Amino acid sequence: MTFLWILLGLVVLAVFAVIGIYNTLVTLRNRYKNAFAQIDVQLKRRYDLIPNLVETAKGYLKHEKGTLEAVIQARNQALNAAGKAAATPGDPQAMGNLKTAEAGLSGALGKLFALAESYPDLKANQTMLSLMEELTSTENKISFARQAYNDAVMEYNIGREKFPNVLLAASFGFTAAALLELESAQERQKPEVKF
Repeated sequence: MTFLWILLGLVVLAVFAVIGIYNTLVTLRNRYKNAFAQIDVQLKRRYDLIPNLVETAKGYLKHEKGTLEAVIQARNQALNAAGKAAATPGDPQAMGNLKTAEAGLSGALGKLFALAESYPDLKANQTMLSLMEELTSTENKISFARQAYNDAVMEYNIGREKFPNVLLAASFGFTAAALLELESAQERQKPEVKF
C-alpha cells in the first residue's frame, strides 16, 4: 500500500512539473509576441510618416520621380512584410521577409536623403525637418523595440531548450522563434540624416 502512495505521489509530482513547464513556455512565448507587437507599433508609425515625407519632397524633386516611387514601393513591401510578421511573430520565414523588406526600405530612404542634400530649399523646409525628426525618433524606438524582442526571443529559446523542457516543448508545439537581426554590415550603420 505504501508503494502505491509513493507511486501516486510521483505521478502527481510529474503532472505538476509538466504543467509548470508548459506554463513557463506559454509565458515566454507571449513575452516575445508582445515584444514584437511593440516593434509593429513603431514600424506602422514609420510607414505612416514616409508618405508625408515623400509628399513634402515631391514639390522639390519633380525630376526625381523614380526615387520617390521607389521609396513608396519599398514602404508598401515593408508594410506587407510587417503585417505577415505580426501575424506570426518569431516565424523564421516571416522574420526573414521582414528583414529583407526593411533593408530595401532603408536603402530607398537613404537614396532619398542623399538626393535631398542637393536641394537646399528642401533641406530648409520646416515640414521636411519636422518629418525627418519624427522619422529619426521612430528609428530609435524601433531599435529599442527590436532589442527587447530579441531578448525575449532569446529567453524563450533558452527556456524551450533547457532540460527537461526540451523533452516536452516540441510535443506541445513550442518551436524555435527567430531573432530579428540585421542582414548586412551596412544596415548596422546608423543612417546619417542631415537637413
